[in-house]
Amino acid sequence: MSRLGSSPIIVPDGVQVEIQDSLISAEGPVGKIKKILPAGVKVTLSDNQILVKRLTDTKLDKSLHGLIHKLIKNMLEGVLMGFEKKLEISGLGFRTQVDGDKLILQIGYSHPVKINIPEGIKIETKEKVITVKGADKELVGEVSSIVRSSKPAEPYKGTGIKYAGEQIKKKMGKAVGKITTG
Repeated sequence: MSRLGSSPIIVPDGVQVEIQDSLISAEGPVGKIKKILPAGVKVTLSDNQILVKRLTDTKLDKSLHGLIHKLIKNMLEGVLMGFEKKLEISGLGFRTQVDGDKLILQIGYSHPVKINIPEGIKIETKEKVITVKGADKELVGEVSSIVRSSKPAEPYKGTGIKYAGEQIKKKMGKAVGKITTG
């Protein structure tokens, strides 16, 4: 029995949850999220509590039991408070700006990098920090990953885009490792 999956999820005040067949939707002050549930798991709502039950004891259903429980919990937390990830930019002349539904990065290439901002995500830029906000934790992480992968921090100078608090292990350059004879 899944320790996480067998416990009930309490629906917080200000959040509305609807379950229809294999679709669960949650709506709150930050936004609205819909997820499709897999076939081996049954989700029920009663008295402001959500229960996740698996239909069989197959290995797949056992693994989905706890996963679906955590995804639903993240949905409720996301529509109530939202999620955010911060990215830091370091490099000479690197700039960012938001133009409508696009994030424009000038990060050392000959052309600006344009990234489409999906619906449900809000991006803010201040000096050398990009903040990605949204109700869907999965989507916030995916967009943050796309932004970071446009110019990952390199290990020699440390320039590029990294998550806030991420440590980049610096490498020695070639010149430091040479032995000179004279």
